[in-house]
Amino acid sequence: MSALTKKLSTEQTAFYVVCPAGVDTTHAKATLERMGCHVSDTLTPNEVFPNRHPGTLLSGARYREGLTQAQLAEKTGINRRHISEMENGKRPIGKANAKKLSDALGVDYRVLL
Repeated sequence: MSALTKKLSTEQTAFYVVCPAGVDTTHAKATLERMGCHVSDTLTPNEVFPNRHPGTLLSGARYREGLTQAQLAEKTGINRRHISEMENGKRPIGKANAKKLSDALGVDYRVLL
């Protein structure tokens, strides 16, 4: 009879910390680095949302603002069907549309690219 073996996790856990302005974070950073952690002062959208495509972020931002696809289409001048296709990953958002959407949704347009 074979025994069950426990596999060690190879996944990484990511988290971020926000500190008040003026707080010296040098000691905390040094401690995390000694533990083998990667410490960065900035994060890219891909680091924060590693498995998300831009359409998911678009959908989430639209939901956060309480807008329907039709309302967002009216605000941006982008066809509602195109917004749906962008959210479902069937159409690229593109820089021009990302800028229109970012203005309407209050997000950085680069998150949508």
